[in-house]
Amino acid sequence: ARAVENQCYVVTSGVVGNIPNVENMDVHYAESAILTPSDFAFARDGVAADTAPNTETIAIADLSLDDLLTSRRSGVVQNLHDRRFDLYRVTWREK
Repeated sequence: ARAVENQCYVVTSGVVGNIPNVENMDVHYAESAILTPSDFAFARDGVAADTAPNTETIAIADLSLDDLLTSRRSGVVQNLHDRRFDLYRVTWREK
């Protein structure tokens, strides 16, 4: 969902295996993935690559910044264009 809303790539990395002698970190079970915005230029399910659960492996995917910029300009999801700058502002204060 965050990849769609923010129109960005998301990479998640899970820990797999054992970390002995560390409290509450003795056994891990996870899955890693490279996610894309779910738009026409990307994978239909929004998954560029994923790994098998609980297996030490590497996920590799080709990510296109051009496709990402095109999606931001003219894609189906236009959240960045719907921002309401009248509701917030960022100000910098010098120390």
